Amino acid sequence: MIVVHAALRIDPDRREQALDAVEKLVERTREEAGVIDYVGTTEVANPNVVRFVEQYEDEAALEAHNESAHYREFEAQLPQLLDSDRDLLDAIDVTQFAVDEAVDPNADVEADVDRQ
Repeated sequence: MIVVHAALRIDPDRREQALDAVEKLVERTREEAGVIDYVGTTEVANPNVVRFVEQYEDEAALEAHNESAHYREFEAQLPQLLDSDRDLLDAIDVTQFAVDEAVDPNADVEADVDRQ
């Protein structure tokens, strides 16, 4: 599994436009083969930071996402949507992880709650 965490610092004056673009990207990406989960959300402390948490079955699924028309469309909009007071690279933070195994620490808790 591949996990990606990305943070984008968006221009406060273009916040609504940016959130619309994020919503479209998330909606379309969730339909892609090989996508386990794809979430776009804003920070509570700073609503002009959009965070993505992405999970893919494998590297091929991530590559397919990065080549998709809807991702390319979103990527093309970024220079207009990001905080213009920052360098482009400073406005985007991305971390990618390769995960061999993932465990849900609440799996047993949920089962216990269901039994009560």
